[in-house]
Amino acid sequence: MRIIVITGMSGSGKSTAVRAMEDEGYYCIDNLPVRLFKRFVDLIGKSGETFKGIVLVADIRGRDFIKGYENAFHKITGAGHTVEIFFFDALDDTLLRRFSETRRRHPADEQCSVIEAIRLERDCLSGLRQMATRVIDTSEFTVHQLKEFILRVVRGEEEGKQLVVEVQSFGYKYGVPIESSIVMDVRFLPNPFFLPELKDGSGLDEKVRDYVLNNDITKQFLGYFFPLLEMLLPAHRQEGKSYLTISIGCTGGRHRSVALAEATGEYLLKTWPSVRIIHRDIEKGLK
Repeated sequence: MRIIVITGMSGSGKSTAVRAMEDEGYYCIDNLPVRLFKRFVDLIGKSGETFKGIVLVADIRGRDFIKGYENAFHKITGAGHTVEIFFFDALDDTLLRRFSETRRRHPADEQCSVIEAIRLERDCLSGLRQMATRVIDTSEFTVHQLKEFILRVVRGEEEGKQLVVEVQSFGYKYGVPIESSIVMDVRFLPNPFFLPELKDGSGLDEKVRDYVLNNDITKQFLGYFFPLLEMLLPAHRQEGKSYLTISIGCTGGRHRSVALAEATGEYLLKTWPSVRIIHRDIEKGLK
Protein backbone atom coordinates (compact mmCIF):
# COMPACT_ATOMS: atom_id res chain seq x y z
CA MET A 1 0.00 0.00 0.00
CA ARG A 2 1.22 3.49 -0.80
CA ILE A 3 1.75 5.49 2.38
CA ILE A 4 2.37 9.23 2.16
CA VAL A 5 3.40 11.16 5.25
CA ILE A 6 2.65 14.87 5.02
CA THR A 7 4.70 16.91 7.43
CA GLY A 8 6.62 20.16 7.61
CA MET A 9 6.30 23.72 8.77
CA SER A 10 3.08 25.10 10.21
CA GLY A 11 1.44 27.44 7.72
CA SER A 12 3.16 25.86 4.71
CA GLY A 13 -0.02 24.52 3.06
CA LYS A 14 -0.37 21.01 4.43
CA SER A 15 -4.13 21.34 4.90
CA THR A 16 -4.59 22.38 1.27
CA ALA A 17 -2.59 19.36 0.14
CA VAL A 18 -4.63 17.01 2.30
CA ARG A 19 -7.93 18.28 0.88
CA ALA A 20 -6.61 17.78 -2.65
CA MET A 21 -5.51 14.23 -1.88
CA GLU A 22 -8.82 13.35 -0.24
CA ASP A 23 -10.55 14.40 -3.46
CA GLU A 24 -8.08 12.23 -5.37
CA GLY A 25 -9.13 9.11 -3.44
CA TYR A 26 -6.59 8.88 -0.62
CA TYR A 27 -7.60 8.07 2.95
CA CYS A 28 -6.26 10.96 5.02
CA ILE A 29 -5.94 11.20 8.78
CA ASP A 30 -4.49 14.14 10.68
CA ASN A 31 -2.43 14.16 13.87
CA LEU A 32 -2.64 10.44 14.60
CA PRO A 33 -0.37 9.42 17.51
CA VAL A 34 2.82 7.99 16.05
CA ARG A 35 2.54 4.78 18.07
CA LEU A 36 -0.68 4.02 16.13
CA PHE A 37 0.74 4.48 12.63
CA LYS A 38 1.48 0.80 11.97
CA ARG A 39 -1.76 -0.38 13.57
CA PHE A 40 -3.81 2.07 11.53
CA VAL A 41 -2.14 0.98 8.28
CA ASP A 42 -2.90 -2.64 9.14
CA LEU A 43 -6.56 -1.86 9.87
CA ILE A 44 -7.03 -0.03 6.57
CA GLY A 45 -5.37 -2.90 4.73
CA LYS A 46 -7.76 -5.42 6.31
CA SER A 47 -10.87 -3.27 5.87
CA GLY A 48 -11.48 -4.37 2.30
CA GLU A 49 -12.08 -0.80 1.20
CA THR A 50 -10.30 0.52 -1.85
CA PHE A 51 -8.12 3.61 -1.59
CA LYS A 52 -5.28 4.90 -3.72
CA GLY A 53 -3.25 5.06 -0.54
CA ILE A 54 -3.06 6.42 2.98
CA VAL A 55 -2.02 9.92 3.92
CA LEU A 56 -0.76 10.45 7.47
CA VAL A 57 -0.44 14.08 8.53
CA ALA A 58 1.96 14.62 11.40
CA ASP A 59 4.04 17.54 12.56
CA ILE A 60 5.17 19.46 15.61
CA ARG A 61 1.68 19.31 17.14
CA GLY A 62 2.43 15.70 18.04
CA ARG A 63 5.46 15.85 20.31
CA ASP A 64 5.69 12.04 20.33
CA PHE A 65 5.91 12.10 16.52
CA ILE A 66 9.16 14.09 16.62
CA LYS A 67 10.69 11.50 18.92
CA GLY A 68 9.29 8.34 17.34
CA TYR A 69 8.86 8.83 13.60
CA GLU A 70 11.95 6.87 12.54
CA ASN A 71 10.84 3.76 14.42
CA ALA A 72 7.28 4.10 13.10
CA PHE A 73 8.44 4.40 9.49
CA HIS A 74 10.73 1.40 9.93
CA LYS A 75 7.83 -0.76 11.12
CA ILE A 76 5.65 0.26 8.16
CA THR A 77 8.34 -0.38 5.54
CA GLY A 78 9.19 -3.63 7.29
CA ALA A 79 5.65 -4.77 6.57
CA GLY A 80 6.23 -4.28 2.86
CA HIS A 81 4.65 -0.86 2.36
CA THR A 82 6.19 2.12 0.63
CA VAL A 83 6.54 5.27 2.71
CA GLU A 84 6.95 8.64 1.01
CA ILE A 85 7.61 11.75 3.11
CA PHE A 86 6.39 15.07 1.70
CA PHE A 87 7.93 17.88 3.70
CA PHE A 88 6.13 21.20 3.19
CA ASP A 89 8.18 24.34 3.71
CA ALA A 90 8.19 28.07 2.99
CA LEU A 91 10.40 31.04 3.66
CA ASP A 92 10.28 32.37 7.23
CA ASP A 93 8.93 35.71 6.03
CA THR A 94 6.14 33.93 4.14
CA LEU A 95 5.19 31.84 7.17
CA LEU A 96 5.23 34.91 9.39
CA ARG A 97 2.94 36.78 7.00
CA ARG A 98 0.50 33.86 6.81
CA PHE A 99 0.24 33.65 10.58
CA SER A 100 -0.20 37.41 10.80
CA GLU A 101 -3.02 37.32 8.25
CA THR A 102 -4.90 34.42 9.87
CA ARG A 103 -4.06 35.42 13.47
CA ARG A 104 -3.57 31.76 14.32
CA ARG A 105 -1.43 30.79 17.24
CA HIS A 106 1.70 28.96 16.22
CA PRO A 107 1.64 25.36 17.56
CA ALA A 108 5.29 25.65 18.62
CA ASP A 109 4.55 28.82 20.59
CA GLU A 110 6.13 28.52 23.99
CA GLN A 111 5.66 32.06 25.27
CA CYS A 112 7.71 33.43 22.41
CA SER A 113 7.12 35.48 19.26
CA VAL A 114 5.84 33.92 16.04
CA ILE A 115 9.20 34.26 14.30
CA GLU A 116 10.93 32.61 17.26
CA ALA A 117 8.35 29.80 17.16
CA ILE A 118 9.00 29.31 13.43
CA ARG A 119 12.73 29.00 14.05
CA LEU A 120 12.14 26.59 16.92
CA GLU A 121 9.91 24.43 14.72
CA ARG A 122 12.42 24.48 11.88
CA ASP A 123 15.12 23.24 14.26
CA CYS A 124 12.88 20.45 15.62
CA LEU A 125 11.99 19.24 12.11
CA SER A 126 15.46 19.50 10.56
CA GLY A 127 16.13 15.77 10.75
CA LEU A 128 12.77 14.92 9.21
CA ARG A 129 13.40 17.39 6.40
CA GLN A 130 16.70 15.70 5.58
CA MET A 131 15.08 12.28 5.20
CA ALA A 132 12.09 13.58 3.19
CA THR A 133 11.30 12.01 -0.17
CA ARG A 134 10.26 15.40 -1.49
CA VAL A 135 10.60 18.93 -0.08
CA ILE A 136 7.87 21.23 -1.38
CA ASP A 137 8.50 24.97 -1.03
CA THR A 138 5.12 26.72 -1.12
CA SER A 139 6.41 30.29 -0.75
CA GLU A 140 5.26 31.37 -4.20
CA PHE A 141 2.20 29.13 -4.54
CA THR A 142 -1.38 30.36 -4.43
CA VAL A 143 -3.88 27.90 -2.94
CA HIS A 144 -5.08 26.61 -6.31
CA GLN A 145 -1.51 26.37 -7.64
CA LEU A 146 -0.50 24.23 -4.67
CA LYS A 147 -3.52 21.97 -5.10
CA GLU A 148 -2.75 21.46 -8.78
CA PHE A 149 0.93 20.83 -8.08
CA ILE A 150 0.18 18.19 -5.42
CA LEU A 151 -2.18 16.34 -7.74
CA ARG A 152 0.48 16.26 -10.44
CA VAL A 153 3.01 14.88 -7.94
CA VAL A 154 0.81 12.06 -6.62
CA ARG A 155 -0.30 11.15 -10.12
CA GLY A 156 3.33 10.68 -11.09
CA GLU A 157 3.39 13.45 -13.66
CA GLU A 158 6.73 15.15 -14.23
CA GLU A 159 6.34 18.66 -12.90
CA GLY A 160 9.46 19.78 -14.70
CA LYS A 161 7.99 19.12 -18.16
CA GLN A 162 5.50 21.91 -18.02
CA LEU A 163 5.55 25.43 -16.67
CA VAL A 164 2.11 26.76 -15.82
CA VAL A 165 1.96 30.47 -16.62
CA GLU A 166 -0.57 32.83 -15.09
CA VAL A 167 -0.99 36.28 -16.59
CA GLN A 168 -3.00 38.51 -14.30
CA SER A 169 -4.09 42.11 -14.40
CA PHE A 170 -4.29 44.15 -11.21
CA GLY A 171 -4.75 47.69 -9.92
CA TYR A 172 -1.93 49.34 -8.03
CA LYS A 173 -4.46 51.07 -5.78
CA TYR A 174 -5.34 47.60 -4.43
CA GLY A 175 -1.75 46.41 -3.96
CA VAL A 176 0.74 44.35 -5.95
CA PRO A 177 -0.12 40.60 -5.93
CA ILE A 178 2.27 38.89 -3.52
CA GLU A 179 2.52 35.75 -5.66
CA SER A 180 3.97 37.70 -8.61
CA SER A 181 7.10 36.37 -10.29
CA ILE A 182 7.25 39.20 -12.83
CA VAL A 183 5.57 42.60 -12.34
CA MET A 184 5.03 45.05 -15.18
CA ASP A 185 3.73 48.57 -14.55
CA VAL A 186 1.77 49.89 -17.57
CA ARG A 187 0.56 53.14 -16.00
CA PHE A 188 2.69 55.02 -18.53
CA LEU A 189 0.22 54.11 -21.32
CA PRO A 190 -2.65 56.42 -22.33
CA ASN A 191 -5.58 55.83 -19.97
CA PRO A 192 -9.06 55.10 -21.43
CA PHE A 193 -10.56 56.04 -18.06
CA PHE A 194 -10.37 59.71 -19.02
CA LEU A 195 -12.39 59.26 -22.21
CA PRO A 196 -16.16 59.44 -21.50
CA GLU A 197 -17.00 56.93 -24.23
CA LEU A 198 -14.52 54.35 -22.81
CA LYS A 199 -14.59 55.02 -19.06
CA ASP A 200 -17.39 52.60 -18.24
CA GLY A 201 -15.91 49.78 -20.28
CA SER A 202 -13.00 47.44 -19.53
CA GLY A 203 -10.00 46.03 -21.31
CA LEU A 204 -12.20 43.14 -22.43
CA ASP A 205 -14.27 45.47 -24.61
CA GLU A 206 -13.15 45.82 -28.20
CA LYS A 207 -13.12 49.62 -28.24
CA VAL A 208 -11.03 49.86 -25.05
CA ARG A 209 -8.72 47.12 -26.22
CA ASP A 210 -8.17 48.82 -29.58
CA TYR A 211 -7.47 52.14 -27.89
CA VAL A 212 -4.85 50.59 -25.60
CA LEU A 213 -3.15 48.28 -28.07
CA ASN A 214 -3.21 50.34 -31.25
CA ASN A 215 -1.23 53.35 -30.10
CA ASP A 216 2.44 53.75 -30.88
CA ILE A 217 3.62 53.67 -27.25
CA THR A 218 1.96 50.30 -26.60
CA LYS A 219 3.31 48.82 -29.83
CA GLN A 220 6.82 49.94 -28.95
CA PHE A 221 6.46 48.54 -25.42
CA LEU A 222 5.23 45.13 -26.60
CA GLY A 223 8.13 45.02 -29.03
CA TYR A 224 10.42 44.82 -25.98
CA PHE A 225 8.13 43.00 -23.53
CA PHE A 226 7.23 39.92 -25.58
CA PRO A 227 10.86 39.05 -26.53
CA LEU A 228 11.80 39.50 -22.86
CA LEU A 229 9.17 36.92 -21.88
CA GLU A 230 10.42 34.57 -24.60
CA MET A 231 13.77 34.58 -22.83
CA LEU A 232 12.50 34.51 -19.23
CA LEU A 233 9.97 31.66 -19.39
CA PRO A 234 12.39 28.93 -20.55
CA ALA A 235 14.94 30.20 -18.02
CA HIS A 236 12.43 29.86 -15.17
CA ARG A 237 11.47 26.36 -16.32
CA GLN A 238 15.14 25.37 -16.45
CA GLU A 239 15.47 26.47 -12.81
CA GLY A 240 12.75 23.97 -11.87
CA LYS A 241 9.83 26.38 -11.52
CA SER A 242 6.40 24.84 -11.94
CA TYR A 243 4.44 28.10 -11.85
CA LEU A 244 5.17 31.58 -13.11
CA THR A 245 2.87 34.53 -12.40
CA ILE A 246 3.17 37.57 -14.67
CA SER A 247 1.33 40.49 -13.07
CA ILE A 248 0.49 43.51 -15.21
CA GLY A 249 -0.74 46.55 -13.31
CA CYS A 250 -2.39 49.88 -14.04
CA THR A 251 -4.03 52.32 -11.65
CA GLY A 252 -7.44 50.68 -11.20
CA GLY A 253 -6.93 47.28 -12.80
CA ARG A 254 -9.82 47.65 -15.26
CA HIS A 255 -8.61 49.11 -18.57
CA ARG A 256 -4.92 49.10 -19.57
CA SER A 257 -3.74 46.16 -17.47
CA VAL A 258 -6.68 44.00 -18.58
CA ALA A 259 -6.07 44.71 -22.27
CA LEU A 260 -2.33 44.03 -21.89
CA ALA A 261 -2.90 40.84 -19.88
CA GLU A 262 -5.23 39.52 -22.58
CA ALA A 263 -2.75 40.38 -25.32
CA THR A 264 0.14 38.83 -23.38
CA GLY A 265 -1.77 35.64 -22.65
CA GLU A 266 -2.82 35.27 -26.27
CA TYR A 267 0.76 35.80 -27.42
CA LEU A 268 2.20 33.21 -25.02
CA LEU A 269 -0.44 30.63 -25.95
CA LYS A 270 1.03 30.48 -29.46
CA THR A 271 4.20 28.82 -28.16
CA TRP A 272 3.49 27.87 -24.53
CA PRO A 273 1.24 24.93 -23.60
CA SER A 274 -0.34 26.10 -20.36
CA VAL A 275 -1.39 29.73 -19.92
CA ARG A 276 -4.31 31.16 -17.98
CA ILE A 277 -5.46 34.76 -17.72
CA ILE A 278 -6.86 36.27 -14.53
CA HIS A 279 -8.25 39.76 -13.95
CA ARG A 280 -8.00 40.33 -10.21
CA ASP A 281 -9.45 43.82 -9.90
CA ILE A 282 -11.56 44.29 -13.01
CA GLU A 283 -14.76 44.70 -10.98
CA LYS A 284 -13.10 47.11 -8.55
CA GLY A 285 -11.58 49.43 -11.12
CA LEU A 286 -14.78 51.33 -11.80
CA LYS A 287 -15.40 52.18 -8.14
